[in-house]
Amino acid sequence: MRPFPEPESKRLFVRVLVLFASAGMFGALFIALHIACAAVCIFFVLLLAGVGVLALLYGYFRGQHRVMAQAVAQIQTYLAGDPSVRLDCDEEGELYRLFHEVNTLVSILHAHAENESRGRQFMKETIADISHQLKTPLAALNIYNGILQDEPDQLETVQEFTARSERELDRIDTLVQNLLKLTRLDAGTVVLTRTPQTLADLMGEVEQQFHFRAAQEGKQLSLQGSGTVQLVCDRAWLTEAVGNLVKNALDHTRTGDTIEITWRAFSAMVQIVVRDNGAGIAPEDLPHIFKRFYRSRFSKDTQGVGLGLPLTKRIVEAHSGTIEVESEPDIGTTFTLNFLIPTKL
Repeated sequence: MRPFPEPESKRLFVRVLVLFASAGMFGALFIALHIACAAVCIFFVLLLAGVGVLALLYGYFRGQHRVMAQAVAQIQTYLAGDPSVRLDCDEEGELYRLFHEVNTLVSILHAHAENESRGRQFMKETIADISHQLKTPLAALNIYNGILQDEPDQLETVQEFTARSERELDRIDTLVQNLLKLTRLDAGTVVLTRTPQTLADLMGEVEQQFHFRAAQEGKQLSLQGSGTVQLVCDRAWLTEAVGNLVKNALDHTRTGDTIEITWRAFSAMVQIVVRDNGAGIAPEDLPHIFKRFYRSRFSKDTQGVGLGLPLTKRIVEAHSGTIEVESEPDIGTTFTLNFLIPTKL
């Protein structure tokens, strides 16, 4: 530990030392000159030195009190609700080091408070979004149930509205399942089982998942890529991510359009691209498409709930990858997934 942690205390010590050294020199001078009243002179010199020391101590402690009072006032201002207040810590010394640590603690507390506030706001908005998303299918189910009760003997009506009810129930199930997946990813409770996967097999599984729907809607699914490209990933989660992109493409393409899934390997990364020649995305919507429950005012999709793309982004990021999007209205959309290949040391 340093003997003088504060510059002010060091200056105080030097000044006191100078006072007593001066008093000693004057006393020695009085004795050397054989002054008759040397003892009285030495007494007054020592008395003046003592008064000087007291004055120095008073000034030192008054300055310290002023610094502490200012710090207390700033802390009270912070506690009163002003988060921008910080203690002055531009000087050297242990006291100002303490002030710096207090400022660091205040910054951490403020960051935690902001995170908690954002968390509460996010939870509030999420609950409102979920309520809104559930309201539509539940209202539809209520209407369908009333129609079925009014016309129980009309077989065609029963079949039609039973099918509609099933679609609404599937919509609710998709919403709940995607929310659960997103919540698990956000909470960090998902443990990815990463193993080497051949992308041709993985993309083939995605194609089989949507083959029937594409055929029904008159759309074409195209796969292009080497059969030897591999990626270390969690097969189930990555299939989910790419599948969400294909589903999104099917939702926004017309009869006769094509959805292409391509993959290739570079020296340092593996790339997966999902491209379509459908409706595209409006430029003002591009910065927001990965936000939960985001629905464009230009979108004609009445079935989506705005969770597929956010879920895909979280899955890709969990694999330490990135996702990029390029789109032009009425021309098409391209999603590009990039995954770095771990360097072998």
